[in-house]
Amino acid sequence: MLSLIFNTRDEQTKVELTKVVYFEADGNYTRVTFLNGYKIAVSAGLSKIEHLLEEQLKEQAQQFIRIGRQYIVNRAFIFQINVLKQKLLLSNMESLPVFSLSVSKEALKNLKALQIKK
Repeated sequence: MLSLIFNTRDEQTKVELTKVVYFEADGNYTRVTFLNGYKIAVSAGLSKIEHLLEEQLKEQAQQFIRIGRQYIVNRAFIFQINVLKQKLLLSNMESLPVFSLSVSKEALKNLKALQIKK
């Protein structure tokens, strides 16, 4: 199972990527949201996370997609794209919760086009 490991001076955090629903930018930190609803903050910006995903996953990195400046989402959990309401719903459709992200219309249009091509 693929994972990312984040080290700080005082702690180490292992993030199993199959359980990550999305990453969210928070200044110099990134909040990681897991399928069970649990959230953690890691001391790496979203660009660094994107780079780590590409480095670790190689061709499988396409499983995660950058949406605007704020999110990287796991494509496996994309449930609904609503451009008019500017909402992206993420779920595995087997268990709660369903995650709702506010995303710009332009970013959602681009995501929708990418999903159709896939």
